[in-house]
Order: sequence, then C-alpha cells, then structure tokens
Amino acid sequence: MISIRDVSKTYGGGVKAVDGITLAIRSGEIFGFLGPNGAGKTTTIKMVTGILHPDTGTILVDGHDIVKDPIAAKKAFGFVPDDPNLFPRLKGIEYLNFIGDLYGVDAAVRRDRIASLAARFGLEKALPDRIQSYSHGMRQKLILLGALLHEPPVWILDEPMTGLDPRSAFEMKEMMRQHADKGHTVFFSTHVLDVAEKVCDRVAVIDKGRILFCGSIAEMRAHFADGTTSLEEMFLEMTGETNGNGASPFAANGAN
Repeated sequence: MISIRDVSKTYGGGVKAVDGITLAIRSGEIFGFLGPNGAGKTTTIKMVTGILHPDTGTILVDGHDIVKDPIAAKKAFGFVPDDPNLFPRLKGIEYLNFIGDLYGVDAAVRRDRIASLAARFGLEKALPDRIQSYSHGMRQKLILLGALLHEPPVWILDEPMTGLDPRSAFEMKEMMRQHADKGHTVFFSTHVLDVAEKVCDRVAVIDKGRILFCGSIAEMRAHFADGTTSLEEMFLEMTGETNGNGASPFAANGAN
C-alpha cells in the first residue's frame, strides 16, 4: 500500500536526513516507524505525504507516485502531522466542513461521520467553538477527525498519541486495529515504544537516515542472543544508546 524505494533527502549544508531507504508497508497491517530524535522519521513522512520531494528514489501510495501523480496519491491517505497547527479563527465544525469540501465528501455522509468521530473522541460539545480556544489535546483530536473524514485506505500518523487523554488514545489504537483488519494500512511513527510493541504487526527502526531493521517484534528478538526481549531494550541497543560504542547488531539497511 506504501512503497518507498531507494529514497534519499539531503538538506542545505550537506546534511543527509534520509539515506537510500527502502520500505514496503503492506495492506492489512499496522506498521510502526521508530527512531531517535533527528533520525529521519519526520523527513520520511513528509516525503511520503508530498510535503517534501525526495532527491532520489520513488514513493508510491496506493499505487500512485506521490511526485508524478500527487492528487491521486493524496486522496488515498489521511495524514496527522506531529504538530497540530490549524486555523485558529475557524470553529471546529468549520474546519471539518472545509476538509470535507476538499475531499468531496457528501454533506449528509459528512454529518454522520463527523457526529460518529466526534462522539468517539469526546469532541461533540467543542465543535461550535473556535479552534483558538482548544487545548493541544483537543486540536490533536480535531486534526484526527479531519484526516479520517474521507475514510482513506491509508493512514499516515506522525506521533498520533501526543496530547491525547487515555480514553482517546485507547480509541485511537482500537481504530487503527480495526482499519488494518479491514485490509487497509496504518503507517505511524511514535516514541512510545510500549504502544508500538502492543499494536504493531511490523516495525522499522531508522537512525541517522538509514534503516537498521524492518520486520516483526519476534523477528527482532531473534537477533538478540543475550535474552533481550522488550522493544525498549532492543531499540536502545540497536541505536547504540546502551553499549557506548554506537554498534548495532543489524546491517545498515534492513530488509522489507
């Protein structure tokens, strides 16, 4: 459902944020994208969503090239960025109607979906209010509603749990599982390794712009002969944060 092949991105000053990565995120799975701060996660997600163009390589979303056919590719996904910057003077319901208009969601269908999603995230009473009055968590919920309003087959979520209360975080995880179980795709980044360990079918670990590992948690454990079992311990060892020498038990570029 998402194909990333030989993709690189270098910023000004020669900083290589993403270095020739290849990933295949399948239909019917929740795929976690893990890495330390500055590892290349958000840059990769910005390229997948068309915010940035890759210097090299190709990215397909639902079979559509994000560079050559951006409109078709963008219609296929809902995107939640890591920072919920919205239009503060709009009311919540005005923002959702604006998003509905962008994606051509029928008015009657839109009303039902907004009501259902708002009830699920406890946002019904806030929709008539201006976004500038919303807390960070409420803005996160609103941007989630907007991303899911057109029922895209692909969800791309950059730190989606940030700012959510426990009930909403639980609902988000339930929805992610239900979406994947319908044969769709969830691609999300997170620093909350416990969440990734519980909900992901597969994960990829990126560090310094390169993929260190891609596969299931069970496959990751098979690489550790010392009995390490928790994702947190494996992640820290993999990214060189526990052994002092930066060494990783994995090759520089993981398999898909």
